[in-house]
Amino acid sequence: MSNRADRRHFQDLLREHEGIVFKVAGLYAQHAEDRRDLAQEIGLQAWRSFARFDPGKAKFSTWLYRVALNVAISQLRKTSGPGSGRLEPLEQHHLDSLHADPLPEADERLAALYAFIGQLDALNRALILLYLEDKSYAEIADILGISETNVATKIGRIKQTLRGQMTGAAMAGA
Repeated sequence: MSNRADRRHFQDLLREHEGIVFKVAGLYAQHAEDRRDLAQEIGLQAWRSFARFDPGKAKFSTWLYRVALNVAISQLRKTSGPGSGRLEPLEQHHLDSLHADPLPEADERLAALYAFIGQLDALNRALILLYLEDKSYAEIADILGISETNVATKIGRIKQTLRGQMTGAAMAGA
């Protein structure tokens, strides 16, 4: 393909899967401007590495998640030093812009879930994002570059911790 055809193909694929970019940017950046900057950086890095994308080895969505999460986690690590403030751990107000209004009876449970997700480190946050996106353990392993066994173990531990926190919160509220 010519460079122009490659660019057009990339733009079409990116447009089709732009939700991935916005979800990842929304999960790792606090302010709207930072989310836009991160989404642009993800797009740029995806374009730079598009020549290495092999449709025979992975779906575009899987490859894009890998690129997006690598960029977001790298940016988080670069900017998370004292006083940086550009990218921060996820908090409830970050998620408000990502989701439609939940049902009123679910508000408290969703708030607790979002708070829990916000406390996770960058890798575990990525794991939960992909898990909540209904990705298989094989897809998650491929995207994050870890084994399926490691994915299953980490997700199991996260679920166990979440159950404990939700049970504890329910008991405290009773």
